[in-house]
Amino acid sequence: MVDPQVRSGTRPRRLLLAAATAALIVVGVVLAGNVISSRTMPASDPPVLAGRQLWGACAAGFYARLEDTVVLTSSAHCATEGSTAWDPDGRTVRGVFGPAALLEPCPHEGHTCRPSDMNYLVVAPDRIPWGRLNLVDMGEGGVRVIEPGTAPLSCPDIEIGDAVEINGRDTYRAGTVAETGEYLHDPVADGDYFPCIVAAADIHVGVGDSGGAVLVRGLPAGATSRSFGGILGFTPLAEGLDALGLELCTTPDCGLPPP
Repeated sequence: MVDPQVRSGTRPRRLLLAAATAALIVVGVVLAGNVISSRTMPASDPPVLAGRQLWGACAAGFYARLEDTVVLTSSAHCATEGSTAWDPDGRTVRGVFGPAALLEPCPHEGHTCRPSDMNYLVVAPDRIPWGRLNLVDMGEGGVRVIEPGTAPLSCPDIEIGDAVEINGRDTYRAGTVAETGEYLHDPVADGDYFPCIVAAADIHVGVGDSGGAVLVRGLPAGATSRSFGGILGFTPLAEGLDALGLELCTTPDCGLPPP
């Protein structure tokens, strides 16, 4: 068992994160908040995948743009760069995964330093849900609209007691922020280092939640990243987007001309 080292400023904290075993939510590498619905979004083609299951054990985060390309955020530990994501039919390509966010130079030898546990899927052109790129489908938690001008939350924006929501594995769950801090394991146990990770009380996670959208106070806030004894740990959204050169979609077409 390996405990992460959690710090707030210079004073060590030994709360939820320090007492729990941290684990990846997938096993190895696998091939502001308006509610417009109280149920899962009606079927459409192509569907809005933000907030829902993306592929295999990977969950989808938020739509964003990389210059003129539409992407969908996920988890850096969920799929490697160049992996292809498929629709459930096994024939239709949803897209190809891009690189993971990195923090360089890395201050901890033997670790891979990351601003957030994020990568992105370059969405296949015929799988882009034009006119709905600012939506996040939270299943039973409702379909949320990301309003124009909404800024993704960074670590300093997230406070103890804030409301948290996820929908990984298409199962809606809600809780509150319990703790924030630095994430640092022995590299043999977990070679990733995050300057900030957030633990959320009362939200249980498992295989398949990784990369899913995290809302805090109804706002785009993070990517589901770790399990602390079965409890949600997520890394902040803004830092991951910045590192990857992405812009969060806050309008129906993300400022791009539809085909």
